Amino acid sequence: MAGRYDPQTFRAPTFHDATPAFRDGGDSPRAYLERCLAAIAEREPVVKAFVTINTEGARAAADESAARWKAGRPLSPIDGLPIGIKDLLETRDMPTEMGCEAYRGNFPKRDNAAVSALRRSGAVVLGKTTTAELGGAHPPATTNPFDPARTPGGSSSGSAAAVGAGMIPAAVGSQVGGSIVRPAAFCGNFALKPTQGGINRGERQSTSMSTHGIHAGSVEDVWVTSMAIVRWAGGDPGKRGLFGPATTPEAVKPSRLIVLETEGWPDIDDATREGFARMLAALEAAGVTLLRRADHAWIEALEGAIANGRSLCGSITAWENHWAHRNLVDEHPDRVSERAKAVLARAEAMDFEDYRRLLVEREAAQLRHAALAPLADACIMLSCPGPAPLWPGDRPGQPLAPRPTGDFVFNAPSSMLFAPAFTMPLMGVDGMPVGVQLMGQQHEDARITAMARWMMQAVTPVVVA
Repeated sequence: MAGRYDPQTFRAPTFHDATPAFRDGGDSPRAYLERCLAAIAEREPVVKAFVTINTEGARAAADESAARWKAGRPLSPIDGLPIGIKDLLETRDMPTEMGCEAYRGNFPKRDNAAVSALRRSGAVVLGKTTTAELGGAHPPATTNPFDPARTPGGSSSGSAAAVGAGMIPAAVGSQVGGSIVRPAAFCGNFALKPTQGGINRGERQSTSMSTHGIHAGSVEDVWVTSMAIVRWAGGDPGKRGLFGPATTPEAVKPSRLIVLETEGWPDIDDATREGFARMLAALEAAGVTLLRRADHAWIEALEGAIANGRSLCGSITAWENHWAHRNLVDEHPDRVSERAKAVLARAEAMDFEDYRRLLVEREAAQLRHAALAPLADACIMLSCPGPAPLWPGDRPGQPLAPRPTGDFVFNAPSSMLFAPAFTMPLMGVDGMPVGVQLMGQQHEDARITAMARWMMQAVTPVVVA
């Protein structure tokens, strides 16, 4: 049942701590799956996180996993893990409809690279989770697991909601602007948006900032699932992929963190501002030095370089998508949303010089970020401007809400900087989750995961009524 969220007591389902019982016979992947299916039966009618569920295929895969664990030969640490796949990624046994009426019935019958790697690792591919249309802003029917009147975020709406609702321990999402970090923050998940190119996107290579990432109920499940994929699929073509151990990095206390405000700072509500201030005070009390924009000219330079991040990310992605989306609208003019058409119109008002200017701006910001490496271990910032906003739906005759799945203003920096970001459910504001994220230098995914693990052990989550 939905209810008020308390980060000090809420526990999402986890998988890494269940596997010892698989080996000794006290539990099994099939029994674990059945518990997930029971949770789905209870929560899915309201949360609406799934597009398709392959129950029989999942049961067969879970039984195969159970036999491997019994024989002492699991394929990986995630053998038997029930996982959801965002419905932008192709799956050989379920349709891929991308949240768009124009793709209704699309069934390519092949696996995305990450999905293939999950199967090779023994994971149980349970279902396809909802996405905002085409990975954009037009929302699916999915609701927030803690308040059905609110959005779960997007575009990885179903992936975040399914984990937050306790239906599955992990799900695959993707992000070009804020589509992993923000919905995770709204739904009380842990999630890693990796270094750009860190996890192979398979067929989804058309945009320069798109990344695959994992939502889960624990730091450990995020990391081991990410690395299980990379073991078989690697990173994007031409990229070095995610670096780090197969097992979760040991907790590491950061010495210094840079507090980034970003362009979203003026719009934070008072309760969220208070909660974040208390979180930062707890870090200082634990012996972590915090640096802010007034403390060093290089930090101020980065704040300036990312001050247009939301518009930059949106415009670059719109330009890179617009040929494909133009073809889709021409072919199916009545099966693409008005929101998607508005983004297409904005892209077609650009020219190549506009796009090239944005790329130069992005490259300059990346250099500003790289310059901060000697100053601190990572950056810390909010993962979202506050609790998930209320979403009553579009109203006939009224202008379309510009961001019905919430504002990605605190997620644009890591996307444009190609930097890894790890979000943690460390705040509860007005009975709803609000995430806090660590952002590292490129290829420091393992390092920020280690620091996130320390934070979860050393810092008591903040509750603001």
